[in-house]
Amino acid sequence: MPAKSRFTRLDAFTKTVEDARIRTTSGGVVTIASLLIVLYLVWGEWADYRRVVVNPELIVDKGRGEKMEIHLNVTFPRIPCELLTLDIMDVSGEQQTGVKHGINKIQLSPRSQGSLPISQSSLALHSEADAATHLDPSYCGNCYGAPAPETASKPGCCQTCEEVREAYAGVSWAFGRGENVEQCEREHYSEKLDQEREQGCRIEGGFRVNKVIGNFHIAPGRSFSNGQMHVHDLNNYLDSPIEGGHTFTHEIHQLRFGPQLPDGLSGTIGNAGWTSHHLNPLDDTRQDTDDPAFNYMYFVKVVSTSYLPLGWDTKQSPGNRKRDAYLGADSELIPLGLHGRSEDGSVETHQYSVTSHKRSLSGGSDSAEGHKERLHARGGIPGVFVSYVSSSPSTSSSELVFFMYLRSHSYVTGYFTHESHQPGVSS
Repeated sequence: MPAKSRFTRLDAFTKTVEDARIRTTSGGVVTIASLLIVLYLVWGEWADYRRVVVNPELIVDKGRGEKMEIHLNVTFPRIPCELLTLDIMDVSGEQQTGVKHGINKIQLSPRSQGSLPISQSSLALHSEADAATHLDPSYCGNCYGAPAPETASKPGCCQTCEEVREAYAGVSWAFGRGENVEQCEREHYSEKLDQEREQGCRIEGGFRVNKVIGNFHIAPGRSFSNGQMHVHDLNNYLDSPIEGGHTFTHEIHQLRFGPQLPDGLSGTIGNAGWTSHHLNPLDDTRQDTDDPAFNYMYFVKVVSTSYLPLGWDTKQSPGNRKRDAYLGADSELIPLGLHGRSEDGSVETHQYSVTSHKRSLSGGSDSAEGHKERLHARGGIPGVFVSYVSSSPSTSSSELVFFMYLRSHSYVTGYFTHESHQPGVSS
């Protein structure tokens, strides 16, 4: 028996002879309709194949000793920059007082003039002309009972008004307007301060904190520690010559924890319900008050969030990746603004939820807000306080694509199999 005939009995797809086949008009119509349906299904598979889908996951954040960046942009239209201080502290005992690195203070014109930015040349209350470079080389300024600051231009001396203020803050002394202080009278400190009383201030920039429970606040006056208490010198803030005084009316243009996601991801992430408002719910928040002794508190719950684009390094697990390994273990070496970004396009950022609270430092009931039964404590520091805590669960959103080959193949083969078994229809 020829080799070919040995497999003939195994043919599961028996065929009729050509003379037994009948071609009809209805069969041709069905064939064309079926072919169009198959093409439509294959096109849909191709569209799904090209569509990038964000797949969210909930994982445990196993990181320890990590840092995170906080970026803010806040406007205070009723208090000048000279009176604002940014402080940071956390439960590990680390404190950063009078933060300046990475932070820009932009003076704004009075509200009656639109609160517009003033030129950079007029921002500094202590200009280079006041740097005491014109003084006699043998001159050593008095620190008025306080030890000279370590940053003094001349060791053991206070050459400028700013150095006297730093010396006072170092021993937890209130400074006031600098009356009877030679350096401040020479630099006309109080006169310049009064000229800025009606101006506003916008604080923008970023800073790095430990990824633990902590808070940062923007409050008036120099800060210092008095025993176990963190206090501020409020003399210049409360003793204001302008009508109505200074208040902490503010507008939060942006407050985010971690790097900003690329703008091109908004459409993709929107499919997963992940928008900029979900990431930063405090953006475009405005609070108004006419009470100088008023306190705003925002309690923030931070959740670590990873975004993994197509082509990210799959050799690293989402729970243990170190995005900044190319700079070594010391995250302080990473330039401000690049923390959390990787060369493969992945981003380690944070989402947060927030609960806000506000009260007058005079205490009393909250009847003005319609809650007579609610009583506020008396005392505190006026300002804007943000308390943050990092949660253990974290989210990971990775980009995925669908595979189209198997299902597309099943559409085509199914079409031909179906057509070949229909009576009166051409195969």
